[in-house]
Amino acid sequence: MARLNLLLMLAVVASALYLVHTQYLSRQLYTELDRSQQEARRLELDHDRLQVEKRAQATPLRVEKLAKEQLQMRTTTPAITQYVRPDGTVIPAVVAPPPAPPAASATKPAARVQR
Repeated sequence: MARLNLLLMLAVVASALYLVHTQYLSRQLYTELDRSQQEARRLELDHDRLQVEKRAQATPLRVEKLAKEQLQMRTTTPAITQYVRPDGTVIPAVVAPPPAPPAASATKPAARVQR
């Protein structure tokens, strides 16, 4: 009978140690899961913030400003536009008329010619 009691006592101690070990592993896994979820939330917030910054950087006004200032680009006009035919020949550019000179004097009215 003593041997049976000793064997049962060893079985109870072994199962208790196994239970403690299993709970310890469970807590470690739960802690790792919690850290991973926090990291996922942080990465999602960073992604959202970067998407907002991306939209802010790509506004048409900002792109045009950077193109003019940093790349020295200019808007197209018919005078500087060249059109190319499918055979590769260039259509001559349309020369824009020169801008009208400003009035010589704002105080003096312009003379009228009658016909």
